[in-house]
Amino acid sequence: MTATIDPRAAVAPDAELGEDVHVGPFCTVGPGVSIGARTRLESHVVIDGPATIGADNVISPTAVLGGAPQDVKYRGAPTRLEVGDRNRIREGVTFHRGTEHGGGVTRIGDDNFFMVHAHVGHDCQVGSRTTFVNGATLAGHVEVGDGATIGAFSGVHQFCRVARFAFIGGYSVVTKDALPWVLTVGNRARAFGLNVVGLRRLGYPAATNDGIRRCYRLLFQSKLTLEDGLATAEAELGEMPEVRYFLDFVRSSRRGVCR
Repeated sequence: MTATIDPRAAVAPDAELGEDVHVGPFCTVGPGVSIGARTRLESHVVIDGPATIGADNVISPTAVLGGAPQDVKYRGAPTRLEVGDRNRIREGVTFHRGTEHGGGVTRIGDDNFFMVHAHVGHDCQVGSRTTFVNGATLAGHVEVGDGATIGAFSGVHQFCRVARFAFIGGYSVVTKDALPWVLTVGNRARAFGLNVVGLRRLGYPAATNDGIRRCYRLLFQSKLTLEDGLATAEAELGEMPEVRYFLDFVRSSRRGVCR
């Protein structure tokens, strides 16, 4: 089945619409936009190009995707937005294109849930299966790992990283990197221990959960220095992939981690 376009919508002549795409009333699809099969633009959606939107996304009214970056240095360079498949994008969500000095691409993965008025700034790299609760906001150049949750009305400072399966509580201000599997809450945000409920829902084996707990305690709840904690955790648990990811994330942090 070919795309269905409401007569009240405006679609640029060079826009590419996949099979069974639905463009609802008062939507605007700009030049240089490609939309994958079965994606639905409900109504009053704006997509500016260059932008690639994958398949099976549902985009709710008043979402604006692919807008120019909010960067005073931006002078109109041809940058992009790339969105994957099966994302749920609710009312008022905004995604901005990249900047020429930040890599040129804002990229969002698959199976994400962006609730009302969530915002992804320029040059951000968002993984898959994340949840952005109402009003969650990323400044520019933020990296968000798979499975992370960013709570309502929380903001993440530019160039920060949010690790895989991090959980950022509501109304938080994150100015350092948010740790994996950890509850990060507050203004300024601090770590409040492992997200035990989240770990249980992930269904890891008991040995994996115990290893993550032991790693966290060595790094942040023991009398060891951070360097000694990293070395001890690596010696005891370094063969476990989840612990290896935790250690690599801490070691590679440029801004420091929320502790």
